Amino acid sequence: MFNKKSILKVEIISTIFIMLAGVILHFVYEWSGNNIFVGMLTPINESIWEHLKLLFFPMLITLIIGYFYEGKNYENYICAKTLGIISSMIFTAIAFYSYTGVLGESIDFMNIILFFIAVILGQYKSYKNIISNNYCNIKIAIIILVIITLLFIYFTFNPPNIGLFRVLDF
Repeated sequence: MFNKKSILKVEIISTIFIMLAGVILHFVYEWSGNNIFVGMLTPINESIWEHLKLLFFPMLITLIIGYFYEGKNYENYICAKTLGIISSMIFTAIAFYSYTGVLGESIDFMNIILFFIAVILGQYKSYKNIISNNYCNIKIAIIILVIITLLFIYFTFNPPNIGLFRVLDF
């Protein structure tokens, strides 16, 4: 059953959860005494890659919970949420490197604002795709999510020597 109001409610609640969870997760690794298992899901350093976990894992959690609450009523729910997650991550990287490239420094307040904008952008994109009811291949979306999850875990321990994985020291 297609119900715009119901899915919009889920997306708004998810957006608030993602914002709160992302802010809290920024500190969880340190609070855990640098527990390596916690570090698989939370940032272990100040690289952009590690900070993308603040978007990815809360959005993945809301995808799973939202699916069982309302998303199962939409054939394209998982695909739409996957596109929203990827959009948020891409926006974050591009916006961060753009503004720090211009200013020559990273500003914590700006990073928080970019995080919130990325969450809103991803959730909006998800919502618009969900209500469009366009066909998608759910298996491919799930494979993409699994690959991203595994990459986050792998690169926590084996980061490549490229800018996205470098700890920024402005």
